[in-house]
Amino acid sequence: MINLNISGNNLAGNASANSSEKGVVVGPTIGSLLFLLVLVMLAIFISKKRPRNAVPWSSSVNSGKSTALLGQEIKSCFSHVDIVGITNNFEKVIGGGGSGNVYYGRLENGCEVAVKVLKNSHSQGTKEFVAEVKLLMTVHHKCLVSFVGYCEEGANLIVIYEHMSGGDLRQLLSGRTSTSAFLTWERRLQVALSIAAGLDYLHSGCNPPIIHRDVKTTNILLNAKMEAKVADFGLSKAGKKDDVTHLSTVVAGTPGYIDPEYYCTNLLTKKSDVYSFGVVLFELITGRTPLFDVSGERFHIVQWATARLVRGDIQSVADPKLGAQYEVNSMWKVADLAMSCTSQQSHSRPRMSDVAIQLKEAIEVETYYRQRTGCSFAEVQHSSSSSYEVSSSFPSASFLPPAR
Repeated sequence: MINLNISGNNLAGNASANSSEKGVVVGPTIGSLLFLLVLVMLAIFISKKRPRNAVPWSSSVNSGKSTALLGQEIKSCFSHVDIVGITNNFEKVIGGGGSGNVYYGRLENGCEVAVKVLKNSHSQGTKEFVAEVKLLMTVHHKCLVSFVGYCEEGANLIVIYEHMSGGDLRQLLSGRTSTSAFLTWERRLQVALSIAAGLDYLHSGCNPPIIHRDVKTTNILLNAKMEAKVADFGLSKAGKKDDVTHLSTVVAGTPGYIDPEYYCTNLLTKKSDVYSFGVVLFELITGRTPLFDVSGERFHIVQWATARLVRGDIQSVADPKLGAQYEVNSMWKVADLAMSCTSQQSHSRPRMSDVAIQLKEAIEVETYYRQRTGCSFAEVQHSSSSSYEVSSSFPSASFLPPAR
């Protein structure tokens, strides 16, 4: 209580009679104003101290609706205003698909990033967004694209991950890329091994195991050093110890890559990823897409390549762009592996850990050949076709293809 002394003032009326009443009225008023002033100053101080990357309060929260990610203490959450700044108002598109576009971005520290913006917030898109963000926040492997952050603000669902300047594997195999990069056979083997290592980590290194469910060349990204990483986990599912997960009747995936057993039974297993990976192996071998036309007839890469391989014809299957600059036994080993991975019955397919071992052996064969012939990467690309004949004389019978 603040007591005001006005006895010395010459005021009209009975000052002595009213002085106590005025002290009672004016005192609480000034005290309340001071208290409000303290509250305002405290609010300003807290707002200034609030971290920039705190979880934003989106319109979905204000309307009483919330999604699975809100409320989690995630330091990698960005506001939509942040995203606009990072992408320079979505200036440069570097990729895209059915779910939305991917934009080039740069963080305040100069780090380059890729910003994937979902087209809309329909239920399926939101489900895939939540699944991808949750998975990326928990898995960490050098062969998986690194997670940077996300934005979940109203209808804006955005995922931010490391920028892979080399583009996707499909672009490189087809030659539709802004760079002059060419994937030699040895580099293709390294790419295949990286993919296998990333999938093996998801299958065996995570608990519960994770099934990617959308393994394809457009989801394999390469950095400036041509190192490959697996991306896009929107369709991923947590598996079970018995390798089987019962799903709904809706089969997810990309035509040409979907496991035929999964398509018929609606039972998803880790071997479904193995089948898709086998299709990717055939793409690395042939340079073709999973589905293509020849003389007006439609072919699937697995049936097309297998029909020739069982006749012992590796030359007509191998990508012509390679110019026969590969160790033929290494090529055969990967071709056999691709056929094994794409077996119609899942129980006949190898595990990803076994796939990785066989790819390492194929790389050893290719490396031995290059050391034996004295060819470097650049020399191999420009050497004569006689190197194919030399490669056929590789001495180790353990790497020779089985009789056809």
